[in-house]
Amino acid sequence: METSVSVNSNWGITFLIQTGVGILGNSSLLCFYNFSIITAKILKPRDLILNQLVLANTLVLLSKGVPQTMAAFGLKSFLDEAGCKLVFYLHRVARGVSLSTTCLLSGFQAIKLCPSISRWLDLQIRSPRCMVFCCFLCWILHFIINIPTAKYVTGPVNNKNLSMDTLYRYCSSPYPERLIFSVLTVILSFMDGACLALMAWTSGSMVLVLHRHKQRVQHIRSSSPSPRTAHETRATHTILILVSMFVSFHALGSILSYRVTQLQSPGHWLRGISFLVSSGFPTLSPFVFIVSDTQVSQFFFACWTRKRNSPSVVCGL
Repeated sequence: METSVSVNSNWGITFLIQTGVGILGNSSLLCFYNFSIITAKILKPRDLILNQLVLANTLVLLSKGVPQTMAAFGLKSFLDEAGCKLVFYLHRVARGVSLSTTCLLSGFQAIKLCPSISRWLDLQIRSPRCMVFCCFLCWILHFIINIPTAKYVTGPVNNKNLSMDTLYRYCSSPYPERLIFSVLTVILSFMDGACLALMAWTSGSMVLVLHRHKQRVQHIRSSSPSPRTAHETRATHTILILVSMFVSFHALGSILSYRVTQLQSPGHWLRGISFLVSSGFPTLSPFVFIVSDTQVSQFFFACWTRKRNSPSVVCGL
């Protein structure tokens, strides 16, 4: 029994570190992009997309990471039925918005990098109004689609009989009717598959364009890429890394989650690794931007320098 409690505490500490680091990274980026949007004379569509992405990732970590960590430390019955419905609903919505926004970001960069795809689309994506509408549509769509999640999720079946084997099952979700379950599965699978396919296509297009650009530059010995071209290339590399991370974590997380649901009493390691993988993208993605985006890294370096020299000075003001 003591060994089991020790194992759970170790997983709890691991979950706490991952969730805390992820929330800290996303919150920092959220402050940066909100500050950029508020102070900018002209709204940048890319900042709007990234602001939505870090907001969705923050909600994913808050709605799953925090309850999972509390459950790992042995807290029981900390959510009633209303709390379970809210937490699972927010997690499903935020996860869907994160997927859609990553797809939107990949498509945005592909069209921006290859305006020959469609001149009309290139003009539309540069319009802040169009991008605000797309971001708003992502939230509305997932708010509607995931309504059945709130309907079928309930609290723990029997709080007194929760054992270590059922750890991390702080809420229950009985299977709905077969027809409803099949329809929901088809809709969600289609949306996920369509987003992943679109990300794969846009990523392939960007890789092809970058390869052709590299070959073209090699023939021009004396010239060096313009600052704008270098900036777009760096931004494209960042998005390609993000898409690769998302697809990898999503695929591995889906396999592990399916395995967990198929076993009657999956072990602590399988449950723990499944959670770590499913939360991997929202945890690591903000640090990709912090490291690769010079604008973001310079902002945080300036904040750190100001705070060090004048502790009373608020960064950005």
